[in-house]
Amino acid sequence: MGAAPLDDDEIQAIRDLHAQGLGRNEIARAIGRGTRTVSVHAADMGLAFDRAEMTETATRVRAADLAEKRAILAEALTDDALRLSEQMWQPAKVFNIGGKDNTYTDKDVPEPPADAKRALMGAAGMAIDRSLKLVPPVHGDGADEARSMVGKIMTGLAAIYEEQQAADEGAGDAP
Repeated sequence: MGAAPLDDDEIQAIRDLHAQGLGRNEIARAIGRGTRTVSVHAADMGLAFDRAEMTETATRVRAADLAEKRAILAEALTDDALRLSEQMWQPAKVFNIGGKDNTYTDKDVPEPPADAKRALMGAAGMAIDRSLKLVPPVHGDGADEARSMVGKIMTGLAAIYEEQQAADEGAGDAP
């Protein structure tokens, strides 16, 4: 004796779940029926389970998820680079372990010594480099507009400076 035929609710569930993009196996689990039963009834309703389309969709979704994770990581690396750069100008503690008695000494300094700054700059540079590799800059990112704006500001400041110089020179000629 075979399984009981599908009722109208189960047939509608197959139609609805298929419309939601569920595959044959997921639909079978959801309605508690075998995959062959779902396949036969889906075919009777003109529904197909196109694995290529489903795989393509899943691939696009996975690629989008990975792109988002790369963007998050790139942002974190940029933040790291900023923190490392700031450390170059912050008070620091230098220390030494050594001598014949293997003693420890330390000293607070207003900013790290040159070798420590070099190391911080190298680490910041690597973080920026990795960030740019994860999420390269997009052309048309507004850089040209920003350069143009800075150029206009500089031209304006130069004009103000020249006017000030001319005013100062004129004031010196007054009796």
